[in-house]
Amino acid sequence: MSKLWANAGNKINKQIEDFTIGKDAELDLTIAKHDVLGSMAHAIMLYESDIVSKEDLQSILKGLHTIYEKIVAGQFAIESGIEDVHSQVEMELTKMIGEAGKKLHTARSRNDQVLVDLKMYYRDYLTQIISDLEVLIKEFLKASEKYKSLLMPGYTHLQVAMPSSFGLWLGGYGECLIADIMQLKSLVEVVNLNPLGSAAGYGSSFPIQRKRTTELLGFRDLEYNVIGASMNRGKTEFLLANAISSISLTLGKFCMDVCLYNSQNYGFLTLPSEYTTGSSIMPHKKNPDVFELLRAKFNGMLALPHEISSVLQNLPTGYHRDYQLLKEIIFPKLTSFSDCLQILTFVIDKIEVAEDLMTNPLYAQAFSVDLIKEKVDGGMAFRDAYLLVKEELAGGMDHIPEINHSHEGSIGQLNTEEILQKLSRTMDAFPAFDFTPFENRLKNFQV
Repeated sequence: MSKLWANAGNKINKQIEDFTIGKDAELDLTIAKHDVLGSMAHAIMLYESDIVSKEDLQSILKGLHTIYEKIVAGQFAIESGIEDVHSQVEMELTKMIGEAGKKLHTARSRNDQVLVDLKMYYRDYLTQIISDLEVLIKEFLKASEKYKSLLMPGYTHLQVAMPSSFGLWLGGYGECLIADIMQLKSLVEVVNLNPLGSAAGYGSSFPIQRKRTTELLGFRDLEYNVIGASMNRGKTEFLLANAISSISLTLGKFCMDVCLYNSQNYGFLTLPSEYTTGSSIMPHKKNPDVFELLRAKFNGMLALPHEISSVLQNLPTGYHRDYQLLKEIIFPKLTSFSDCLQILTFVIDKIEVAEDLMTNPLYAQAFSVDLIKEKVDGGMAFRDAYLLVKEELAGGMDHIPEINHSHEGSIGQLNTEEILQKLSRTMDAFPAFDFTPFENRLKNFQV
């Protein structure tokens, strides 16, 4: 039997079947490991609640451990016609151990089963992304220190504004991303709540112990209200999508900067030939394709919250098949986002920046504010100095003043060490989640 809800007389139309299963068989492999671990915890709880026997639990855990090892070895597959990972695991388990396998689903629905799978997957994913983002931030800050003495023009309204530096530019992106780590760490706390036992959204008449599965699976606490637990499907994805969208907004801007600054019109930086591509017709071209693709992929993440909310909006209380589409929307994006972070981290230190940019007369007016400072230092009021410099600039810059930006976070004082300390405090604010002890305990549980 390929469907947990079917019987011999219940035949579904093949075209309808294919449509309703959708991509679940492919996407559910992502959460297969978590499904088995959740089932282990559920089985232990059933035994401790006197719902299944010791012998049944031993058989169930032995079978689930075998399936788990298949998953880790990459030998697990969801067979054609099987609806989802839950069905595949139960079918394989029952084939292995017989009647005891049919008892695993007691007091559980596929609704809370997939909820707990997703919570565990998102928890692991967030933990990895936070670690990856920390590495990326440190790469930005390392590059910031490397180029802290090299000036570049700063722009507002796409017009030359004031002197900046490559160190200031790179360090700005590094510090900006720390706020995103704060958001991600808060999201781990939101995700790390156990929905298992909410069943189809209305609980169970079996005397289950939901706090026990919470403990076994390493969740911080329960989602107590069973309807509330069910309603958080989709909301969890929406919050995750917003966090990723926020990071992508920043990193897409950086990729655009690189593409712009790499062009001949700017000439602020170059990329090594091995990180660029050429043209089939123009032999001079060195195209920053990696940053163009990163830009497009990060920009694509900005639509993710809307894609998810478009599925969720106006759904009434209770489970609806619409929720199935969330995996199809978010899983590929999560994979793509991880890949983008890895590539960007790899290429940052390959950027080569130009020296002596600010000696170019094209950027001379960037020093206009420093001319005002000269006059203010001589005793003139700022507004009078501003108007006088504005008048003088009509005839061109007669000299380039010395600049001395010394305040915190300026060209002359990047405060990289303080930013790194802020990063360290942020990382320490919530301890990194480690599921390994809980996973090992489940795999090695002795009755």
